[in-house]
Amino acid sequence: MTLPLQFGLVLLALGLGMAYSARAGKLTTAGVWTGGLLGVLIFLGAGFTGLALLALFFGLGSAASVWKVSDKRHLGLAEENQGRRTAGQVLANAGVAGLLGLLSWQFPAHAPLAQLMLAGSFAAATADTLASELGNIYGRRYYNVLTLRPDTRGLNGVVSLEGTLLGAAGSALLAAVHCLSHGWGPAFWWLLVAGTVGNLTDSVIGATLERQQYVSNNTVNLLNTLVGALAAGGLAMLSR
Repeated sequence: MTLPLQFGLVLLALGLGMAYSARAGKLTTAGVWTGGLLGVLIFLGAGFTGLALLALFFGLGSAASVWKVSDKRHLGLAEENQGRRTAGQVLANAGVAGLLGLLSWQFPAHAPLAQLMLAGSFAAATADTLASELGNIYGRRYYNVLTLRPDTRGLNGVVSLEGTLLGAAGSALLAAVHCLSHGWGPAFWWLLVAGTVGNLTDSVIGATLERQQYVSNNTVNLLNTLVGALAAGGLAMLSR
């Protein structure tokens, strides 16, 4: 398949995804266009595998946000704005991946590492989303991530064993998609660790800076994906 044809198919797929997101109320108008731009950058640097990671993260996150939404409303945990992601939220969750896609495209010699780090950012974003959305439903006991003492469900920095495991399962799915394209090996475990480390970092920042309102949730999510990317890249570098 020629490159122009590939790019045409990508633009068609992204266009359909953008239209669905707008029509279904998954993203605001600005969020739709931001997501489309990031999708192009991710494809340029990581190809169809990168787009598959983006689609899987978006699909899992959307499904988790509406899963048992009536129970979440009853608990006062339903998302604001009816769960529609803004441009800021899109950047917080996929901005690091978009930047790594750009770097992979511009510096081909470093593309394998950049693509692994891109997958690490999505593994962390997915782990955080599933741990939060599903952990608040299926968790049995909730603890402050710093003190490990019982704490209130839904507060920043509060975790559950069930939520953490569900987040790790999400990271494993992202890792499997990456490895299907790039080959099975230690990269699967690097991404699983990266996703979990990013998720726990998110909780630690949430229990400290976010609770004190020093940083916003978007900043926390951005740092989560950055840590996931750096963890995946660091593990790969250490293995050399």
